[in-house]
Amino acid sequence: MQITPGPLLAQIDTPEDLKKFSKDKLVQVCEELRQFIVDNVSVYGGHFGASLGVVELTVALHYVLNTPTDQLVWDVGHQAYGHKILTGRKGRFHTNRVYGGISGFPKRKESEYDTFGVGHSSTSISAALGMAVASKYKGSNIQHVAVIGDGSMTGGMAFEAMNHAGVSDSNLLIILNDNCMSIDPNVGALKDYLTDITTSHTYNKVKDEVWKMLGKLSKFGSSAQEVISKVEGAIKSAVLKQSNLFESLNLRYFGPVDGHDVDHLVEILRDLKDIPGPKILHCITVKGKGYEPAEKGNKTTWHAPGTFDKVTGEIFKKVPSTPQAPKYQDVFGHTLVELAEKDSRIMGVTPAMPSGSSMNIMMKAMPDRAFDVGIAEQHAVTFSAGLATQGLVPFCNIYSTFMQRAYDQVVHDVCLQNLPVVLCMDRAGFAGADGPTHHGAYDIAYFRCVPNLVVSAPMNEEELRNLMYTGSIYNGPFSIRYPRGAGVMPEWKTPFREIPVGQGRIVREGEEVAILTIGHIGNYAVEACEVLAKEGLNPAHYDMRFVKPLDEELLHEVFGKFKKVVTVEDGCLMGGFGSAVLEWMMDQGYTAQVKRLGIPDEVIEHGEQIELHRECGFDPEGIAATVRSLSEVARTV
Repeated sequence: MQITPGPLLAQIDTPEDLKKFSKDKLVQVCEELRQFIVDNVSVYGGHFGASLGVVELTVALHYVLNTPTDQLVWDVGHQAYGHKILTGRKGRFHTNRVYGGISGFPKRKESEYDTFGVGHSSTSISAALGMAVASKYKGSNIQHVAVIGDGSMTGGMAFEAMNHAGVSDSNLLIILNDNCMSIDPNVGALKDYLTDITTSHTYNKVKDEVWKMLGKLSKFGSSAQEVISKVEGAIKSAVLKQSNLFESLNLRYFGPVDGHDVDHLVEILRDLKDIPGPKILHCITVKGKGYEPAEKGNKTTWHAPGTFDKVTGEIFKKVPSTPQAPKYQDVFGHTLVELAEKDSRIMGVTPAMPSGSSMNIMMKAMPDRAFDVGIAEQHAVTFSAGLATQGLVPFCNIYSTFMQRAYDQVVHDVCLQNLPVVLCMDRAGFAGADGPTHHGAYDIAYFRCVPNLVVSAPMNEEELRNLMYTGSIYNGPFSIRYPRGAGVMPEWKTPFREIPVGQGRIVREGEEVAILTIGHIGNYAVEACEVLAKEGLNPAHYDMRFVKPLDEELLHEVFGKFKKVVTVEDGCLMGGFGSAVLEWMMDQGYTAQVKRLGIPDEVIEHGEQIELHRECGFDPEGIAATVRSLSEVARTV
């Protein structure tokens, strides 16, 4: 079902259509765009608060810029819904984040207006700077704009890019969308610094006069420009010393301005187009602006609330009729507190995802022992390594897809020094509707080649608890991966038990075909075996639990008994669990027909996790079909 847009928005399919309206119509366009987002997300779900917060900025940018010739880059992309709607995807917006539909993030192959694919934060300035330098090299004078939130600005990559931009003399405008939030509330010194800027009444009074002078530069020539530049710098330095952060990087700083005044934003952006060199515009916005429950309610909840009643703001939650298994994330959070209560060495670390990872449970219970370090995965890992050198046992929780950003630190700072850091990778495997930028497809492959590192994955909540306990007493680097969402055990709080490192288990005795699984996906094999049993087939099932070290005793049993083996993993086939099993088989001189199921060597788009598992052939039916085909081959031999 498509949502009907308002009368003005209905006429807009491209930014050129937007430009046909007079400036006095833009407020109504913003109101209709905001309502269209509310109408769609309330019914179909998706990211919410961030896009509402930049409606006016989005309209102003496309009204002033000559997109797609001018290059507009959105950081992360949570706030890009309005951009998608104004750039030809209004009629398909109801398919946002749905299997086969449009992506929830900007995507180059989806639209020429999506100049850079995003999903991980803090990349926009680097990308836009690269575009700007390329344009300068080619003699072009097009505009390059990076829109970055204050949360993303905490990532080190953003500072690296600004440091480079300041000496590039490129046509780059950085727009800082400052709403004091990322997904959770922002932390750190940068948050305090931005607050100082926005709350300094003296600075806000004098900066308006400076702005007026800068707007008239072209009338007085280069000498006046030099004088006014010095005056502006002196005022900023005298009134608000903190403002020198951006100025010291040689970025001209303008603002702060009201990010919800579309008329003023249009005028500001027009003026900035005529000011050469790298510059930053500081916009103050409200996450969830224009929808009262999101604007005044819990900002973390309204980041991506799911479906809700747009009139009352009631978020719809399914009430199950029977006890349900908890999310792996919550099992992690509660178990970490339980372990920490017993072991004073245990600490918790996460880079800006305390609610998503459930680290917030420990942060509330033990605020002096749990840390949100901001969007800084590299720092999170090396910070954890530092803790470990002092006899502590840090549990560093990072989404699998974001652990990729800290790979060097895992190798160099943790594993080469053999430090006891427990790396917990949330959202391992397919992440679902967030799509390929968020899929945790590669961690098994990129971790199992690193010396000293244990690579493990639980099949259920009990195993997660026991692996966490094992990691806490293991004297070296230890990694645990688990998926997004619910497990399989409503009664999950079982006593802790150490799992010998490298020991798997037999789930089901069988014959003819052996199924080897790693992690939660093993529950699909349980389902497949139950179906196959009704057909007279009786495959064996082994939950390996460890990719490194492999359970060699169990593998000798498997390859000594079975000539048909299926490996199943919710990870990439290239270099993953199945590859590890094949390598071991060859090294030991065994011969068997091995069929590997997992994520193929291609980009898998977004959709519900089961839809993506089915697409790749390792859902319960895919596993059963593979066993049937091998059994049929076995019977003909």
